[in-house]
Formats: sequence, C-alpha cells, structure tokens
Amino acid sequence: MLFYNLNKPSEKVDFRAATIQGLGSDKGLFFPERIPLFPSSWINNLENYSDEEIAWSVMNQYAGETIPEKILRQITAETIAFNIPLVPVSKNIYTLELFHGPTLAFKDVGARFMSRCLEYFMKGNERPVTLLVATSGDTGGAVASGFLGIKGVNVVILYPSGKVSTVQELQLTTPGKNITALEVDGSFDDCQSMVKQAFSDNELSEKIFLTSANSINVARWLPQQIYYFLAWKQWKNKLKPPVISVPSGNFGNICAGLLAFHSGLPVQHFIAACNVNAVIPEYLKTGVYQPVKAKASLSNAMDVGDPSNFVRVLALFNSEFEPLKQMMSSDSITDEETGAAIQTLYREFGYLADPHGAVGWLALSRWLENHPDQKGIFLETAHPVKFPDTVEEFTGKPVHIPDSVQALFGKKRTSVKIKADYTIFREILLEAKRNNI
Repeated sequence: MLFYNLNKPSEKVDFRAATIQGLGSDKGLFFPERIPLFPSSWINNLENYSDEEIAWSVMNQYAGETIPEKILRQITAETIAFNIPLVPVSKNIYTLELFHGPTLAFKDVGARFMSRCLEYFMKGNERPVTLLVATSGDTGGAVASGFLGIKGVNVVILYPSGKVSTVQELQLTTPGKNITALEVDGSFDDCQSMVKQAFSDNELSEKIFLTSANSINVARWLPQQIYYFLAWKQWKNKLKPPVISVPSGNFGNICAGLLAFHSGLPVQHFIAACNVNAVIPEYLKTGVYQPVKAKASLSNAMDVGDPSNFVRVLALFNSEFEPLKQMMSSDSITDEETGAAIQTLYREFGYLADPHGAVGWLALSRWLENHPDQKGIFLETAHPVKFPDTVEEFTGKPVHIPDSVQALFGKKRTSVKIKADYTIFREILLEAKRNNI
C-alpha cells in the first residue's frame, strides 16, 4: 500500500515513510492510493472473530508491507487492549463508548497504534525524532500517554491556554520525561497552524527530525476505523445498518468512519455533529468551504474553524458534492442545546454523557425524528470526568472520579507559556535541540 500527497499526487510513500514524515511537501496530507474492499462474507460474520483479529485485519491492509505480521498483531492488540462497548441508551439509539482507555478518550486508539509503530520504525535510528502535536483537548493527553518514555522520541504538545478542561490539561502537563507542553495564548487553529508551518520550514527540518501525532498523520488517523468495525460486530440487526453520529472537530474521526464505509462497512448514513464552529454544516448548505476563527464552546475538543482532515473526506468522494451530501449530513449544536442534551440524557435515560457525546446524541435524535424507521449510534468520545463542571451543572450530580484521574491531581504541572507566534515556537524547538532535550 502506497500513500500519495493530496497536494502533490506524484509524491508517493509507503506506510513507514508516511508515519515518520507526518506530512508531505507543501503541508499535504497523505492518503491511501487505493481503498481496500473487505469481503461481505467477512464483514457480516465479524461476531465470529476476536476484536484483536478484526483490528489486525483492518490495519494489515495499510501497514502490512512495512511491519512483520507478528509485530503488527502485537501492536493492534495493544491498541485496543480495553473495552469498546456498544451500549443501548433508548429504543432506537445506542452509544459506542470510546473512553475506556488509559486517558479516557477515543484518541487512545490512534495514539497507542501510532506510538508503537513509530517505536518499531525508529529502532536503530540514532537521530531522535521530535513529535509535534496540536491539541484542542484529548489528543495531547492520549499522545503523552502513548509515547511516554519511548526512546528516541521527544513529544512537544501545543494547546490553547484556558480552552482545555482541567483534567485534559493535567494529562498533558504532568507526564514529564520526554513530554513537553506549550501553553499557547491563542486558539487550537493557531496551534495547528504553527505545527504545519514547522513542517514547511525546510531550514528547521534540516536541523530537527520532525513528525506529527495529530490525525493528519496516517498512523493516528487510520486505526480509528477499527472501532467502527467493532460497532458493527455488536450491532444486532444486520439487515438495517445504523446511522452513525460522530462528534466532529478536525474531522479525522468521521473521516475514518467514512473510509471504513468505502471499504464495505454497512452504514446507513453519517452525521458530523458539530458545535457552534459550523464550517462544515455551512459547506453542506452552500457548497462553499469558508474557514472561520474558532469559537470557544462547552465541547472544546471540537473548537476548530478550519478542519484539516476535511480534505481527506473530499478525497473519499472525489470532491463530488452531491455524493458526499447524500452520505454525510452535518448539524451545528449550541452550548445551550448541549447543556440541555446532557440534562435530558441523564434525567430521561439515566445516561451520563460528556459535552461531545451530548452533541452527537442531539444531532442523531434530530435525524431520527425525520427518519423514524431508522436506528443509530452516537460516539461517546470522552469520559464525563474530563468535563466535571459542565456535567455537574446540568445533571446536578457529582461525577465519579476514576483512580487514574485522581492520581493526576497530586502531580506537578509543567508547561511553557508562549504567544501564538511561529518565530517564538521555532526558537523553542531549536533551543531544545541545542540542549539535546
């Protein structure tokens, strides 16, 4: 399997190179040269396979030529070494809980897979790699957990000051060792812009071996397909595929689901559930893509005004507007509606959701009101404990704090505050290089 640069299709690399490089030239994202098609006989009999076998079967299509089978099986098994249950919420709605991993967020899947792939690829390489990560909430913690202590890899996480939750900030500022957190006076888009600028800085790249752990990296993006297949394994009515509502910010998660669909996974329809940052809902109304300055919201991990992965969504549909619009709709949910959704889920159905899951549920509920013959799944992407103030405000009930989170409060936070200025960010990277950090 080769991957081509969406900005420069003639630039093609294998999975190993795509993982290590992160981005192609001109900030281009890598995309698979072909979409694998799984046999319907395999897809419709997933309940006969272990989760580990399913995970390997999916990722072997993309990484198999660069990683020996035994090692890839071990990597994929470790990637999903926690529960990913499909839980009934109401008569027609289920939720896929993706928060049972070490950092209580869906990004544990991608981060664990990528960290283990990169560790394998970097063995014997004397030049250390610096992993750049822009986070709007959960990515930073998941990457910090996945890469903590891995030899030859230094992680630099950029996050917007005051725009992540307390638990999220603790997860990315307390690990220490090879993890450095930069608190940026700006938005997630500012953080992401500086990361992209670093990759296009040829002089910097000559001095520092850079790669990215955001979902722009194929090793972070592609394994997110796995839990869509696991959802289908648990889906009872194989004659009526589900509608799937995905809380969407940078669009890596829903893009992985759409890729799984193009590979043969049965899905009735996808809903990109967005907050007030409604770039894609507006695009699907007008056909015009217009980035905006990100607005802060209760569902902070989706506060993205220029989603990087949407270019991959377009590639899946050959940039044809009508087929995309037919398969994927998008809804914009306000903070007021998010709070009301958290309250309704808890009081009427006894389900405790985080703000992102609540956005996904409300978007799905609206769709099902107009399509009463269908059933659906919303992705619960983070544990409610990551947003205790918000959840407690609308449920009136304190959120139980897991032991793994309780332990964070006793750790020392370490971060470097910087302005949203690439020159400053660049100097920090060079200074770290000079000090062999």
